[in-house]
Amino acid sequence: MVAMNIGVLGTGVVGRTLATRLVELGHVVALGTRDVANESAQAWLGLVGTARGARVATFADAAAHGALVINATSGGASIGALTAAGERNLAGKVLVDVANPLDFSHGMPPSLSIVNTDSLGEQIQRTFPTARVVKTLNLVNADVMAHPAKLPEETTMFVAGDDVEAKATAADLLRAFGWRSILDLGGIQAARGLEMYLPLWLQMMAAQNTVTFNIRVVRA
Repeated sequence: MVAMNIGVLGTGVVGRTLATRLVELGHVVALGTRDVANESAQAWLGLVGTARGARVATFADAAAHGALVINATSGGASIGALTAAGERNLAGKVLVDVANPLDFSHGMPPSLSIVNTDSLGEQIQRTFPTARVVKTLNLVNADVMAHPAKLPEETTMFVAGDDVEAKATAADLLRAFGWRSILDLGGIQAARGLEMYLPLWLQMMAAQNTVTFNIRVVRA
């Protein structure tokens, strides 16, 4: 994949892990945050350095910087973060949504705040209709997202979105990370199933006592 400007919104583990991997791959990354003095964001910048143009920016500046934008904010904060990023800064761009609408209000394990008849991916697409939203990578933890080769066998990653070219761009990014088995599930409505997989993922995590796993689609 040709090096490009990428904005990563979110300074949690997922955002920092993906941003680090993108820098390793030669992309020019702006890590977006509400507050550029954010300790986690500044620690990330100290880790990766600025030699390849990496920087910490506001949500709006990171979105404006990116030819491609990744939403790695928490699901409950995603719409607000993307609103702060600005619809104009997202217009026409591939917006890779890796977030899950997890609800921790009743403790652990979390439930889903959006389920069955809607999804976070669809809400993002409706709220920002000129963005080209692709749901992917929300099925695995951050290390597996960025380094699928950490698993001893090839596993499957899914993409969903209404824009065919946007999904192709997202798939190119996945392949750069090391994903080889990529299954297109169709339009953004398929984000419902991708997000509703999370309760099963949590059960499998507890049963195996590890977060470093994924599934593979096997067919005749």
